[in-house]
Amino acid sequence: MILIFGGTTEGRAAIDVCEQACKPYFYSTRGAEQEVVLTHGRRLGGIMDADAMTRFCRDNAIRLIVDAAHPFATQLHANIGTAAAATGVPVVRYERIYPPRDADIIWCSDFADAVRRLEAAGVASLLALTGVQTIGRLRTYWEAHTCWFRILGRDSSVGTAIAAGFPADRLVAYEGNDTASLITRLHPQAIITKESGMSGGFMEKVDAARKAGVTVFAVERPRLPYVSRLDACRVVDGPRGLRRAIEATVPDFFTLHTGLTTGTCATAAVVAAMQRLLSSHSATGAGPRDSDASATDVVSVRLPDGETVSVPVGYADGAAFCIKDFSDDPDVTRGAKIIARVALRRDDSPPQVRFLQGEGVGRVTLPGLGIPVGEPAINPTPRRSIAEAVAAMTDAPVDVTISVEGGRELALKTFNPRVGVVDGISIIGTSGIVMPFSNEAFTESIEREMHVAKAMGFTTLGLASGKRGEEALLAAEPCLRVVHYGNFIGSALQSAYALGFQRVVVGIMIGKAVKLAEGNLDTHSHKVTMNLRFLIDVATEAGIPDAEARLAGVRMARELWQLMPPAFFDAIRRHCLSHCRRVYPTRQLDVRIISDDT
Repeated sequence: MILIFGGTTEGRAAIDVCEQACKPYFYSTRGAEQEVVLTHGRRLGGIMDADAMTRFCRDNAIRLIVDAAHPFATQLHANIGTAAAATGVPVVRYERIYPPRDADIIWCSDFADAVRRLEAAGVASLLALTGVQTIGRLRTYWEAHTCWFRILGRDSSVGTAIAAGFPADRLVAYEGNDTASLITRLHPQAIITKESGMSGGFMEKVDAARKAGVTVFAVERPRLPYVSRLDACRVVDGPRGLRRAIEATVPDFFTLHTGLTTGTCATAAVVAAMQRLLSSHSATGAGPRDSDASATDVVSVRLPDGETVSVPVGYADGAAFCIKDFSDDPDVTRGAKIIARVALRRDDSPPQVRFLQGEGVGRVTLPGLGIPVGEPAINPTPRRSIAEAVAAMTDAPVDVTISVEGGRELALKTFNPRVGVVDGISIIGTSGIVMPFSNEAFTESIEREMHVAKAMGFTTLGLASGKRGEEALLAAEPCLRVVHYGNFIGSALQSAYALGFQRVVVGIMIGKAVKLAEGNLDTHSHKVTMNLRFLIDVATEAGIPDAEARLAGVRMARELWQLMPPAFFDAIRRHCLSHCRRVYPTRQLDVRIISDDT
């Protein structure tokens, strides 16, 4: 069993991750105010001290503790560390993503230090955004100066503030992202906030104060006492990292495991190679030292959405490498060795990072892939991730060469030859993580998400194959509840119909749309490919002249956006809708083809 300590945004995300397994777990919060929907989890309420936590772990065969609690819940963190040390249960800390500590903010080590700094700065009026539990810690300040406290508008919070002796007329009810309006209304000389991270709205508060010319005091987040003390402790800062940590710690919790894209593996190898290069130059002023072929390391890689994951790497022959981590999806690159070599460039002309083709990485020979013809087949998202990683380490111009052992042979098992990529595989990936989309366990997780949406009262459901489709649907309907169907559009629609959703909006990229339009309700590339003859028939049906000539030589569905008029896509959408009706026969159904520019 897994025990989650939550009550936060990260706690909700941890629920979403664990629900994907369709297995029982515990979710513990201090109070009952946070509204969450648990299908497979059991809610626990109340405070556990270290002894109670230890007993609970032993009595319930807890195999992993996920600490997704607020960063300032210091006593809870201490109790978790004590219980974990006593029981040997490993801990995963679900940390927040924190922006850099900017110099224009006055950083305080704790609340006592904050009071000293406020007094030293002569702050006569303060808007406190640190929460009702901190009223007592700032008492010596607000007893002597004008101070407003923004707190949650619930009775328990107001009662806590009044019991602490804080003036009721100086309490301000929290109304969402209202810092700017409060500053305009109250005109404080300064605000004080906690270093609560991106999910805690830290930058929204800081930006509002900066625009108003108001000084910002920030209390630094406390250090977690157990992270360095426990042998079995991992730190993650997002749902993908949490899932991978659970997979590594409790391998049988998820039926299927995730993997890393070739893009993430290549980025990890580049980060490792850059670290070696820069440390060697720093130490000797010369070139990189010889690498130990047996040396291994772990580097942090930032995924496209800002989350970081830890990736094992190795070193050999003056280069760094990463062995392709794989999910339970079929994958021809399973176990492939992805190698990065980096060199500082004398020429400082743009771009800062220049990509060179290494052995086993393909070369682009045709347009339409978003990569210039003649360049190595490293897709735009991995290029961006690698460039950002390098830029975070140095301002110097750098040449990056990515190679893949056996890449030429692997490419023969892919569609690369059909899309004009020769001599090797492509370095790909848009999210950085490979989700296991290809069997029954994933379709079960789709239905599980729909059950949650139904329990939350949604009558309309959005279906998208992945992140880009979800973003497009939410841009049109921000309140839509979106579930990812991967390739299983037919199974997803059947489940939505069986659960009684009154309206379904399907977002589909053109590559999957042309397969669905032909009647394929499972669009996985291992099972079905784009049928050019069918596309010609659709274009002819839509009254498009010279359909066969227009479509001659098309290798990738995305090329259709440049070749075909709107009537063609209208016809594709109608075919998609017709086949979706086979499994969603009545009620409101909409199919939206998501363009590459969406």
